[in-house]
Amino acid sequence: MPFLLLPLLLQAYDPEIEAVMNRSRKQKQEQRAAAAAAAAAPAAAPAREDGKVPIPAKFAAPFQACLDQAIESPDAGVAFAQKWRIEGGSFYARHCMGFAYARAERWTPAIVAFEQAAEEAERSGEMVEAARLWAQAGNAAMASGDLPKARSDFDAALARGLPDGLEKGEVHLDRARALVALNDMEAARDSLDIALTQAPKDPLAWLLSATLARRTGDMRLAQAHIARAVQLSPDDASVALEEGNIAVLTDHEDIARAAWGRAAKLAPDAPAGKAAADNLSRLPAAKTGS
Repeated sequence: MPFLLLPLLLQAYDPEIEAVMNRSRKQKQEQRAAAAAAAAAPAAAPAREDGKVPIPAKFAAPFQACLDQAIESPDAGVAFAQKWRIEGGSFYARHCMGFAYARAERWTPAIVAFEQAAEEAERSGEMVEAARLWAQAGNAAMASGDLPKARSDFDAALARGLPDGLEKGEVHLDRARALVALNDMEAARDSLDIALTQAPKDPLAWLLSATLARRTGDMRLAQAHIARAVQLSPDDASVALEEGNIAVLTDHEDIARAAWGRAAKLAPDAPAGKAAADNLSRLPAAKTGS
C-alpha cells in the first residue's frame, strides 16, 4: 500500500477516538452515583469486601432521594441538595449537587460542587470518599474542556490514597485521557500502564493503550494491546475500528479490511462505524483469484 495513502485512511478516525476518550459522561456519572447509593447501610456496618465504606444511615435516605430528584429533574436535584446542605447534609449534599449539575451538563458549577464536596470530605477524615469526589471533579473538568484542571483534580484523587483495584485503575485511565489531550504522551503512558494493571478487564484501557502506542509509533505494543481489547470486547465497533487502523499500518491489509468491515456492520450509524466504512472505501479494491 502506498505510504501516502495511510494518512488518508486514518484521518476519519480522529473524531471517533475523541468520542471514545470522552465516553458516556452522563452515564458514567449515573453509574458512580448509583454505586454510591447502593452502598447505603447503617452507620455501624463494616466496610464492604470491595473496600467501600457504607453511607451512614442518617445520610443514606436523603442522598438517595436527592439522586432520584436529580435524575428526574436536574434543577429539582440542585434545589434539594442546596436545602439539604443547609440542613446538615455534609459532603453528601454537595456530591448530589455536583451530580445534578452534571446531569444538566452545567460543568462549571459541577466542578465547584465536586471539589467543595471533596474538601469537606477531607475535613471529615473521609479520604477515600474525597478521592472519589476529586475524580468526579476531574471528569466534569474534562467534559468542560478544562484539561489542566482535569489533570490537577485526577492528581488530587490519586494523592488521597485510593485502594488498589478497578477504581484506582479507572482514575488513572481518566487521567491518561486528559494527558493525551494535553499532548503529554509520556505521562499518559505511565498512567495507562497503571490502569492496565489495576483494571485489566476494562477493554477501554486496552483500546486507549493501543491507540496511544500507535500514535507514538510503538506498533508492536499497539498490536498486542488491541488484540487484548478485541478479546475482551469483540463486538465493540470502536475496538474493531482501531484494530483496522493498526493493521493497515503494519501491512496487514486483509486484517484491516475485515476489522473495518466488522465495525461498519456493528455500528453503521455511529461515528466508529462511519469512520470504518470511510476507511474501507479508501482501500484499493480487493484482489480476486484467477
